[in-house]
Amino acid sequence: MAYHPPVARVDSLFARAGGEPWFIALVDRFYERVEADPVLRPLYPEDLAPGRAHLAQFLSQYWGGPATYSEERGHPRLRQRHFPFAIDAHARDAWVGHMSAAVHAGGLSEADVNTMIEYFEMAATSLVNQPGSD
Repeated sequence: MAYHPPVARVDSLFARAGGEPWFIALVDRFYERVEADPVLRPLYPEDLAPGRAHLAQFLSQYWGGPATYSEERGHPRLRQRHFPFAIDAHARDAWVGHMSAAVHAGGLSEADVNTMIEYFEMAATSLVNQPGSD
């Protein structure tokens, strides 16, 4: 069965947030924190630019924006793309903490902030592939 990415929606969180510029700024805020994190930084490649662009495209698409991510990279396959990295509960918590701070700094409504953080907590938990570190 072929993957069909979502079509951009006018009533989406993507639209309410302000579109692609908001998601690029979100990712910039997030990566600023990752760059200084001794737990997460080693999990990322030296050049962070491609990952920044991919994350902004993925999040834009996920929250109702254009399907640029899928058009350029195919199905997101989050678990498969993250499997090569040793992700434990400590790394998951650090990632969620940085992303939550970035979301909170974005000026969204409380409902949209809660929706995003709930998704990020679920998604990050699904990527844990190492035991321990609780």
